[in-house]
Amino acid sequence: MQTTKTMRGLYLVTPDWDDTDKLLQATQQALTAGVTLLQYRHKTAPADLRLEQATQLLALCRKMHVPFIINDHIDLCLALDADGIHVGGTDASVAVVRTLLGKEKILGASCYGDLQMARDAQKAGASYVAFGGFYPSRVKKYEVSTPVDIVSRAKAELTLPVCVIGGMTPLNAKPLVHAGADMVAAISSVYVSDDPHNAARSFSALFDQC
Repeated sequence: MQTTKTMRGLYLVTPDWDDTDKLLQATQQALTAGVTLLQYRHKTAPADLRLEQATQLLALCRKMHVPFIINDHIDLCLALDADGIHVGGTDASVAVVRTLLGKEKILGASCYGDLQMARDAQKAGASYVAFGGFYPSRVKKYEVSTPVDIVSRAKAELTLPVCVIGGMTPLNAKPLVHAGADMVAAISSVYVSDDPHNAARSFSALFDQC
């Protein structure tokens, strides 16, 4: 398991692509640029496609030595023995998921713009907390209302790594990294890029400067 001390850098999240070969090719290009975590997230995939893609992404992550996280699907995480899971505010509670996963797996929790949710997640056994969205996203539809200062406030109070999400680009993520964000989660800025490797490297470079 990856320790919280090494959770720093680009947190790559997959898009809703049904084309598995395309997904694997873009992911491999990005991973070669340096990725802290890879999360498999495909909200519209049927169960058989989800299993196929997650299985192949896990094999790729094992080869590249990158921890593999699954969004929401606890059963899939356990079946594949993935490295961890990420849950949202409307999914199973952090405490329940931690009990199901055991102590060694990575457990991430979406906390939106709510510092109290992050406090509760830390107490319940989360490995990291994610705040956002900070900016409009091409993937997710949400109210863009997360205050930028929540990052510095969280870092002053919590002991967990802090991830920022929502419409991230290397340019708009920079002030959040300077404010103390440990990880930046990105989907479209990497996967829709003509060059996923360079796109991922641009995010990783933000942490070289801090």
